[in-house]
Formats: sequence, C-alpha cells, structure tokens
Amino acid sequence: MSDRRPSDRDPSQGAPGGHRPGRLRLRRGGPRYRPLSPLRDHLRESFWFAPLLTCVGAVLLAGLTAWADEAIVAATIAETGSASELMRFDTAAKSVVSSVSSAMLTFIGVVFSISLVALQMAASQFSPRVLRLYVRSRLTKATFSVCLATFLYALLVQLSYDDETDPGRVTSVPVFSGVTATLLVVLSLALFVLYVQAMMRLLRVPHVIDRVATESVAVIGHYRLVPPDGEPPAEAADALTLLHDGRSGALRDINIRRLVRLARRHDLVFHMVPRIGDFITPGTPIVRVSGGSPPRPWRIASALNVGVERTMHQDLAFGFRQLVDIAIRALSPAVNDPTTAVQAVDRIHQLLGMLVQESFGDLQFRDRHGVVRLVLPVPDWECVVDLAFTEIRICGAGQPQVTRRLTAALDDLLRITPDSRRAQLQSQRSLLERAVGERVVDPANRAFALAPDRQGIG
Repeated sequence: MSDRRPSDRDPSQGAPGGHRPGRLRLRRGGPRYRPLSPLRDHLRESFWFAPLLTCVGAVLLAGLTAWADEAIVAATIAETGSASELMRFDTAAKSVVSSVSSAMLTFIGVVFSISLVALQMAASQFSPRVLRLYVRSRLTKATFSVCLATFLYALLVQLSYDDETDPGRVTSVPVFSGVTATLLVVLSLALFVLYVQAMMRLLRVPHVIDRVATESVAVIGHYRLVPPDGEPPAEAADALTLLHDGRSGALRDINIRRLVRLARRHDLVFHMVPRIGDFITPGTPIVRVSGGSPPRPWRIASALNVGVERTMHQDLAFGFRQLVDIAIRALSPAVNDPTTAVQAVDRIHQLLGMLVQESFGDLQFRDRHGVVRLVLPVPDWECVVDLAFTEIRICGAGQPQVTRRLTAALDDLLRITPDSRRAQLQSQRSLLERAVGERVVDPANRAFALAPDRQGIG
C-alpha cells in the first residue's frame, strides 16, 4: 500500500442510497463478530487441514496401540510365563491389518474419483459458485480424513510386527492394533454410507438452494443492522487514502478485530473503500485513514484476505449472487428448467423479506470504549433488489411460470416494505410488465403471465 490524498467523495452525502448508517448489533459478551471467525472460515474452505489432523492422530494412535500390545504381552508372560493364549490372535490380526492397508487406498481412490465426476456435473448444472458447498462439507472431509487415517494406521501398525514364534520370547502381538483397525474400518464404512447419502442430496437442486439460503440467513443475522447511536465519524479533510499493493483478487473478508485494535492504538478511524466481495487490483484505493499518523501499510494489508473467489463469511450479497446464478442457468436454452428458477426465486423472496425492515448503510465497528474505529460499506437496498431480480427478469420474461412467481414475490414485498423503499420494487414490477409485454404478444397470454402465483404454475 502507498499513501495518497483522499478521493472526491463528500462525507456529508451520508450513506449510500439515502438510508441511515448502521452499526453492528451487540449481544452479551460483545459483538457478533468473533475474533477467530476468519481463520475458522478459511480452514473450512481448505481440504487439507482435517486430513492432516487425522493423519497425525493415526500416527499417535499407532504408537499407542503398539505400546499397549507390548504391555499386554509383557504382563501375560510375567504372569503365566508364556503368551501362547495371545498368539492365537496373531495370525488373524495380522491378516486383518494387511487386508485393510491394501484395500483402503483403492477404496479411497474409487470413491472420490466418482465424487469428482459428480462435482463436475453439479458445476455444469447449477453454478460453479455452489461447489464451495461440497468443499465446506464437514461430512465429506470427515469421510476422506478417516479413510486416509485408517490406511496410514494400518501401514504403521505393520512396522511394529514381531516375527518371533516362540510364545515365551515374543514381545508383541497385535491384539489392540487389530481391534483398532477393525473399528476404524467400521467407522469408515459408516461414514461412507452417510457420505453417499449426503452427496445424493447435494446433487439435487432443492437441497443446494436450501443450503445457500440457510447460509445467507446466517450472514444476515450475523450482520443484522440497527439504527446507530449517532452519525458515523466524518472523514477528515486531511485523510490519507492507502492503495492496495498485494495480489489481485476478490476481497473475501477482513479481520475486523485486528483493524479495530490497530485504529485504537494509533487513535485513528479507518473507512474501508471497497465492499466485501469487490475485485481489487494493485493501486485500488483500499482504506481512508482519518486521525493521527497512519500505521505502516503492511499492518493494514495483513488484516485483508484477498482470494480468487468470494466467500459467504462476511459477504451480504454473495448468497443472492449464487441463487441468481442458479436461476439464470436454469433459464438458459441449454437447460430450460423454469421450475428450478422458481425454487431460486422462492429463496430470494425469503431473504428480501428479512431485509425490508433493516437499516442499510455503513457498518460501524467500535472499540471497547465505544469509539467508532472502522467503517465498512455494505450493499444498499437498491443494489440488493437489482441483484435479486434484474437478471432473472431479463432471462425469464418469456417463461410464464417464472414471471408469475416474480409477480407474486414483488406484490408480497410491496405489501410489507416501508414507503421509503417501495420505489425500487415498483420499478422492478413495471420493468417486468414491460419485458413480458415485449415477449408475449397475445393479451390473454400476457395477462396470464403477469398473474401472481406463488407456485408459478402449480
């Protein structure tokens, strides 16, 4: 990052869209934002962390069971002078462990090769954006991790085998190792059955749409806005604009706690310029600093996470983006599935219904003394409504099932929306009527296509 004079934005203009700014709703124990949320979310996006932990656990478990095998043999010899009773389990246990080690890796390869094909089909049918649901699936990671751990455990156990055949001189018999390997195989098979069931659900459109909507509801609740105690601090006349000098990509999230602490330490106020989800490149204005001398740019840069794709963690609009992508892909001539588009509109209707009474504007994050230290822009009502309806309206104007569902959604939202926000919905309603009029010439068919119906055409 580098220093530059502030842009021409007039602080007196207030929040985007003419609405009052918002602040983070507080609860017992502090704000809803949790300090480790970015790290936890990044680990959920990765596919290496869980297998790494289970493989480390497999190494420790192999050492523990090998020690237990030696201990029980030593205790048996000390008590009876011979381990002949335990030797009866030796051949069977070694056979079980050997079979597990040879078959488990093949099992992993076949299962997850089929899964990759299923993911490719899902990406082409729904949207590439929804593949994150499969990557973030805890069950998928648990199945893969346990299978890998079982394979690694079986390999390590074989290193501790004792080839001695004399019951009085043997030092280890794989009693606990064989039982543990059998239990791991049973656990792997149980997880595999659950994994197949989960994959079959995630390959069905309604379940994918439901998952996206559920995550969107969580994000809306996570950043639920309430009227602020006062106006946000205005940017100082001598504020500095810091430019991004890292890699290009989408601004996935920011470490809010770190920025708030940094601003408090230097007695500053940070005004973020891009919204979460914006694509930034080197030279993009990233933050305006008001107050004393700014900290070193790398300290601010370390709190920003830039990646190749957006995430749901702090992105209020990304859920709408995924639902709209599913709908317009379903309306494409190659797919021609208006029922899927209607199911996506159902969830868009749900999310907009949650937002009609919310305060839009810049989020204000305060330090422990109540002083605003970070101002973060979020999409305003007009942006959300345009994102939710525009592309679906354009692509689905010739599909009566879709236009009837859009009409029902808009009419329902107009009934519950405050007067100050009705204009954008009324504009979408008028544009929908115009689009249908251009695509449907017959007056009777046009009237049918614009009749509100919550099921489209039931």
